[in-house]
Amino acid sequence: MTDLDRPHSTPLDPEDISTTPASPFSDRERAAVYRAVRERRDCRSFLPDPLPDQLVARLLWAAHHAPSVGFMQPWNFIVVRDETVKTRVKAAFDRANETAAARFEALDPDRGRLYRNLKLEGIIESPLNLCVTCDRSRRGPLVLGRTSQPEMDIYSTVCAVENLWLAARAEGVGVGWVSIVDPDELRDALGIPEEIVPIAYLCLGRVAEFAPTPELERAGWLDRLDLAALVFEDAWGRAARFDLDRSVDR
Repeated sequence: MTDLDRPHSTPLDPEDISTTPASPFSDRERAAVYRAVRERRDCRSFLPDPLPDQLVARLLWAAHHAPSVGFMQPWNFIVVRDETVKTRVKAAFDRANETAAARFEALDPDRGRLYRNLKLEGIIESPLNLCVTCDRSRRGPLVLGRTSQPEMDIYSTVCAVENLWLAARAEGVGVGWVSIVDPDELRDALGIPEEIVPIAYLCLGRVAEFAPTPELERAGWLDRLDLAALVFEDAWGRAARFDLDRSVDR
């Protein structure tokens, strides 16, 4: 058993974390957080090694400690290891992916060819799949924070996905989000009630590497946008007056 696979009451031992209330993290801790953000990738190729239950439990702990509006915690997590279930989801992906490819080809044949060359899932090869759902009725008809923006429960569930994704990178686990699938087909494959919203279908597993740049960027699909062009100050379109041309590595 490696250190990564040992059970913990919390994901980190107490001596490894800052203990002063409201203090900044240590330089080492802060660097680790930014490293996880920088190196997180949407992974599509996985090694067959199974993920230990204690490791999966830590990732779910991280997801469950995401922020949620009104503290409603609207998420559920369906852990999928069964090959029959994974095969059904893969078939649903294949149908949706063919429809998407045809749409890109109709718009631009070159774009369509590039799309067909992209690997966009690892459903069967990943040792574990995970469906994250949102129960929009949780905590009743009136939830603090949803009175003006009722979609905040959806956003909260996405925060849970991101928490899990960053924790997975810290654990050396790759995660891939399969969004090219019809939600109703996911409901059928996983027995999800009609009133529950499937938010994310994820593939998880060890990977050979975490690439230095996102796969779609390497493939020439899209480039990363310049942060300075996206940040305004005090009003839409008013350029920020502080320096954004600095990376966390400096």
